[in-house]
Amino acid sequence: MNKFLRCLTPATMLLLAASCSTPADRVQKNQAVYNSWPAEVQREVSAGRIAVGYLPDMVKVALGEPDNVFTVVDLANGPVETWSYLDHSPSFSIGVGVGGGNGSTSIGTGVSVGGQNWGPNEKTRVVFEHGRVVAIQERKK
Repeated sequence: MNKFLRCLTPATMLLLAASCSTPADRVQKNQAVYNSWPAEVQREVSAGRIAVGYLPDMVKVALGEPDNVFTVVDLANGPVETWSYLDHSPSFSIGVGVGGGNGSTSIGTGVSVGGQNWGPNEKTRVVFEHGRVVAIQERKK
């Protein structure tokens, strides 16, 4: 057996398998509710796309469970919920560090580039008001 595969714990393997969920898998698991939606919604959800006006179940089938959920209570409009989805695709990064010992001091630096307070791997935000999607934000890289 491959050394890499032997190092994976059952929990890690389950996590990797769960992260590979596709719209087709989610449609199959939610077939009854999927069948109740209009044909145009079914086509979009099956392709992993969402639109303004969609219900939470439609978004979950299209995109999966959100990675983060934020709720803001607006006195005029009531609660506004934002679902955040992270980019789980493989990525590559390089880090450089310098250290010392025997009473020496080490210094580290870092750089972060972003906008609109997006998390480093955040790719999509879906905003709900009164149980419907009112905004979709996509991060452009």
